Amino acid sequence: MASSRKAAVVGVALSDCGRLDDGTTAYALHAQAARRALADAGLDRSQVDGFASAGLGTLAPVEVAEYLGLRPTWVDSTSVGGATWEVMAAHAADAITAGHARAVLLVYGSTARADIRAGRRTGTLSFGTRGPLQFEAPYGHTLIAKYAMAARRHLIEYGTTVEQLAEVAVQARANAALNPEALHRTPITVDDVQSGPLIADPFTKLHCCLRSDGGAAVLLAAEDVVRDCRTAPVWVLGTGEYVSHSAMSEWPDFTVSPAAVSGPLAFRRAGVRPEEMDLAELYDAFTYMTLVTLEDLGFCAKGEGGAFVEKGRLRVGGGGLPVNTDGGGLSAQHPGMRGLFLLVEAVRQLRGECGGRQVRRADGSLPRLAVASGTGGWFCSSGTVVLARE
Repeated sequence: MASSRKAAVVGVALSDCGRLDDGTTAYALHAQAARRALADAGLDRSQVDGFASAGLGTLAPVEVAEYLGLRPTWVDSTSVGGATWEVMAAHAADAITAGHARAVLLVYGSTARADIRAGRRTGTLSFGTRGPLQFEAPYGHTLIAKYAMAARRHLIEYGTTVEQLAEVAVQARANAALNPEALHRTPITVDDVQSGPLIADPFTKLHCCLRSDGGAAVLLAAEDVVRDCRTAPVWVLGTGEYVSHSAMSEWPDFTVSPAAVSGPLAFRRAGVRPEEMDLAELYDAFTYMTLVTLEDLGFCAKGEGGAFVEKGRLRVGGGGLPVNTDGGGLSAQHPGMRGLFLLVEAVRQLRGECGGRQVRRADGSLPRLAVASGTGGWFCSSGTVVLARE
C-alpha cells in the first residue's frame, strides 16, 4: 500500500578528488564516497534499499551495487549527462514518498583526468555517430563547439559581452579560494580569462571547466529513518526534470536552456520563488551555462544574465546570490557528470559545514533554502532540486 511521506538528504560526501595518479580506480572512488556518506548519516549499508548510479560498468548500476555489497530493491540508472544526479534525486524522493524505498544511495566516481594521463582514453570524448548525431559529427561539431555556438548566439541576441562571461569564471575562482578542497584556488582576473588560449570561440581555456578525478555520494531517506541519523535532515521540497533535443538543429532557441522548464516545475512544486533562494549550485562546464541557467531559473530576465553576473554578485559574501560556492566545475573539481557535487555542496551549506565559504543570510543566520540545477549533454537535459534546512 502506497504511503505519503517526506524525503530528506541525510548523508553527503566526496571521495578524494583532484589529481589521483596512484592507480585508484573509479570503482574505488564510488566505494570511498559511499562509505563516507553512510558515515556522515550514521547509517549502515544494510539499511540501504535503494541505489542509483550511472556512467560506470557494462550494466550500471548493477556492477557498482555489487562492488559496494548492496542488494537494492529499488534501482535507477537514468543517464542524461550532467543532469543525471538531480533527475535521480527526484526519482529517489518520489520512490521514498511512495513507500517504495526507505534509504536511497546515489553515487558517482570517475578517473577522467588520470585516464588521459595514463593513455587509457583521449582528451576528446566522442558521443558516437549513430542516430541524430550522424548529421553533425562529420562536420567536426564537438561538444565544446555546441556550447560555444550557443554562447555566441546569446552575445549577438542580447548584447552580452565576453567580459561578462569571464566574470563567471573570476567569481567561481574567488569562491574556490575559500575552499581548501578546490583544485584551483589562485585568484584570476577578467584579463587572465581573456588572454588565455582560445579553445572554441568565444571560449578561452578559463571559460571551460577543469578536468579532475573524484567522486561523490548522496543518501536520501524517509522520515522514519531520519530520526536514526546523526545529521540534521535537509528536506527535498520540490523537483523538476526536462529533456529538450539531441541534434542542435532541433533546438528551437540557443539562448534558452532546459532549466527554463525544470526550474519553474521545481519551484512550483516546492511552493517557493526563485528570489527566496539563499544560494544556487549550478552546472558550469562552461561560463555560459551559469549565465543562461540563472536566467532560466528566474533569477533575472532573459537577456539580463550578463548584467546580473557583474559586480561580484555570485561570490560568497558578495551581497547578491552566492553561486557555486565551492568553486564549481570551473575551479573546484569536474570529474565528468558533476551534478552530484552540486547536491553535496548545497546540503553542506544548508547544514552550516562550509567553513570560510559558508553562506549566511543578512541577519547572520544559516541559509534556509537552496537550489541545485544540473545540465546534461549540450543543453539537452536539466534536473532541478529545491532543498530546505527546516
